[in-house]
Amino acid sequence: MQCMGQTPPSRPPAHHPALRTATLVVGVLLILLAPVVGVLPGPGGIFVFAGGLVLVLRSSRWARLRWARLKRHYPRFGHLADRVMRRPSALRRHAREQARIREAGAQPAARLD
Repeated sequence: MQCMGQTPPSRPPAHHPALRTATLVVGVLLILLAPVVGVLPGPGGIFVFAGGLVLVLRSSRWARLRWARLKRHYPRFGHLADRVMRRPSALRRHAREQARIREAGAQPAARLD
């Protein structure tokens, strides 16, 4: 119950539509900037692209759905991307696979690295 004079709880700043839009725009700009940075010596373009991709995936439901579809269609790529991003789901999957191998003495599934 809310008392008089109190304001209702507001959204966390990360969920504010203006901030999500700004994050999406910065992410797209970084992705578009990656080929330009990629021309320079060194691996800079990869890091710029990865940063932009992370920002886009955090702020766009459409991009997350497309990313999931890409990972399903190319499981080897999806597995590698999850491991590189150190996603908790990838770490849990890896731990479950190792536990299954230890318990059953089964042959490990084909490595996708």
